[in-house]
Amino acid sequence: MNRDVVIIGGGLSGLAAAIGLIRGGVRPIIIETRRKLGGRATSFIDPRTDQVLDNCQHVLMGCCTNLMDFYEHLGVLDLVQWHRTLYWADPPRPPCPMTIGRLPAPLHHALGFMRLGLFSMRQKRALARAMWRLIRMGPSGRIQWRHRTFMEFLRETGQDEDLVERFWNVVVVSACNLDVEHVGAEPAMKVFQEGFLANRFSPAMGLCTVPLIDLYDPALEMIQEGGGEVRIGTSVKSIAFDGSRVTSVITEHGTISATSVISAVPPDRLLKLVSGTLMDADSRLRRLDQIQVSPIVGVHMFFDQPVMELPHVILPGRMTHWLFNKGEDERGLQHVHAVISGAADLMDRSEQEIIDSVLADLHWAIPSSRGLKPVQARSVKERRATFAAVPGIDSIRPSTRPEHARGDGVSNLLVAGDYTDTGWPATMEGAVRSGYAAAEAITGKPTLVPDIPVGPLAWLMGLRERA
Repeated sequence: MNRDVVIIGGGLSGLAAAIGLIRGGVRPIIIETRRKLGGRATSFIDPRTDQVLDNCQHVLMGCCTNLMDFYEHLGVLDLVQWHRTLYWADPPRPPCPMTIGRLPAPLHHALGFMRLGLFSMRQKRALARAMWRLIRMGPSGRIQWRHRTFMEFLRETGQDEDLVERFWNVVVVSACNLDVEHVGAEPAMKVFQEGFLANRFSPAMGLCTVPLIDLYDPALEMIQEGGGEVRIGTSVKSIAFDGSRVTSVITEHGTISATSVISAVPPDRLLKLVSGTLMDADSRLRRLDQIQVSPIVGVHMFFDQPVMELPHVILPGRMTHWLFNKGEDERGLQHVHAVISGAADLMDRSEQEIIDSVLADLHWAIPSSRGLKPVQARSVKERRATFAAVPGIDSIRPSTRPEHARGDGVSNLLVAGDYTDTGWPATMEGAVRSGYAAAEAITGKPTLVPDIPVGPLAWLMGLRERA
């Protein structure tokens, strides 16, 4: 069988590549091992509750321009509900709201920060000092921090231990899936510069109002209508290489010849598909085994009494980082979803231990819930949820396009995935960007969407690229 392009993997990066190719007039085929699309950003039917549950709550922000473009092309952007207020737990008082204000960026959070009762005035001054440093250094200033941790930056700007634990860490671990002691300074700085400070809409938080898997049906239809194909439940065994080009993909059911191949699977999976000869010919593949991973744990709890009224609550300084109110299911039970990022310490703990700890955090954050216990609960461990954005990671992340490889590269092998050199942390936005970049390399037609523009005042204050 012959195809224009074979895409290995039906996660976000693979789907984004396919949509980009269809828009460019190219007919791809997606080969996906599992019997559903979405990769790590998907859903499953829980046999205990018979409910469709997301693996973990996934969030998009206003700065995620390519992810929004992807959803818009699928016709599902209206299924995203936007929140301009973040609620920080502050027991025994009600959660503190931090709302995007009317001042221009980067001052739009100033009033919200000042009103947060979580921190002293001394801590707020220290926080403002660090934010000002991030503004003044601009994106180019991150380069000098490439091989240092974000914790080093926080120490240098006088952030005390309590402020680090209850503000900086909860934001960074949620965005980068690694705590401030271990995450590289460069990706963490990007989170604040582009996700908090650049534009008033940048920090707006988008939550899908349907299970993640429901977002992908339109993608399947769009690919098929464009002459493409999706094969689920089919495993790729290897990528064939003739010494200069990849020629086909070998599956359990046969060989699919292709003009180009896009790998949209995690790095450990890609390593199993390539031969030593192909690895020798493409420098992008030789350091994939150095990419570390970081886990996430999600806990789904169902209550027969009301527990949460707010759409979400951030838990500063606790094991649990976020609680999301998923509303009532068809049984009349309130569904609360807890997320613990950078959860390496939980991988050896039992499900009941994790649920008990999360329930204690819920009772701490929402005192009115004390005494209530879920009628059903389950935890989901994603052991290889994301790549670990450690210091110096950008020297390891492979380029999507072979001509951008540091050395040699096989011309018709494209590499997509959030772990590639998108410049973004491990996010859905990074995954979509990599897929779009792969499609763009094949079609030659613009697919990637520009970043959200930096506000005029933020630009004048220094939050801009410098020559």
